[in-house]
Amino acid sequence: MALSRNRRSERTVDYWPGFVDALSTLLLAIMFLLSVFVLAQFLLSREISGQDDALDRLNSQINELTQLLSLERSSGQDFEDQIASLQASLQSAENDRSRLQSALNSGAGAADGAVARAEALAGELGEQQEISQRARAQVELLNQQLTALRQQIASLEEALEASESRDRESQTRIADLGSRLNVALAQRVQELARYRSDFFGRLREILADRENIRIVGDRFVFQSEVLFPSGSDVLEPAGEAEMQQLAAAIVELAREIPSDINWIIRVDGHTDNVQLSGAGRFSDNWQLSTSRAASVVKYLITQGAPADRLAATGFGEFQPIEAGDTPEVRSRNRRIELKLTER
Repeated sequence: MALSRNRRSERTVDYWPGFVDALSTLLLAIMFLLSVFVLAQFLLSREISGQDDALDRLNSQINELTQLLSLERSSGQDFEDQIASLQASLQSAENDRSRLQSALNSGAGAADGAVARAEALAGELGEQQEISQRARAQVELLNQQLTALRQQIASLEEALEASESRDRESQTRIADLGSRLNVALAQRVQELARYRSDFFGRLREILADRENIRIVGDRFVFQSEVLFPSGSDVLEPAGEAEMQQLAAAIVELAREIPSDINWIIRVDGHTDNVQLSGAGRFSDNWQLSTSRAASVVKYLITQGAPADRLAATGFGEFQPIEAGDTPEVRSRNRRIELKLTER
């Protein structure tokens, strides 16, 4: 029967690992793209938020300057009204002077009184002219202040244009960063996929023709009976022999994968759905599955496998390969799985 089984395995080509490798690579690429998109959105929103704050401050300053300009213009209009009034008074004084001059020409007897009135009017006219000069000086000052305000507004507009230009440059840099990250991630995903295929190929050669060792998706599956006695987390001699070959493959893999690829081999422990009695060392299947995975990792480390590239996890009975309560199904669900993945 072993010979027949070997012949059937030779005729059957297992495409499933390649399909799973491609699918996992696609999923990793999609996850990276989503991460880059979220990072780009975060950086862009933070940059835009800063620009919005600057714009709000600039708008507030412009509003304040506009109000000040309105007040100055109102004051300037008041001064102009005063100037117009003074000019009207001056015109009236000049008219009075003309009338006085006519009176002087028409009657010598009234000359003294006219002269007195002319002198009084002249004094009043001098005061009005002095007021008019002060008003003109104030208007000139207001014009100078208005010119300064216009210069400040022009400076603020230039600052706003510079800020918008920096914003456009930042968006361009973010887009360029996203493109470079996409290229880098694609390269890392391809490299890890290639090393995963090489590693699985070596394991197939090492662990070929083993009934209790099989491939499920992108994982190598060891039945617990090959490695551990029932209810125990201590590796049997046969299990240690299997792990020695596996450790040699991991050591060779660690030498080949570049250090900038952040990879690990995850060792997952699984049990069947039969609850433990609690009389032994383990109170439930969680503890048993976790302890078995840890035992495999510790043994691999003793055989030279890098500790920083190994991880142990326990799933208890909650991740079965098959559903059911038959002895065969429970046997297949009691297992240790190894998966090469990113950290």
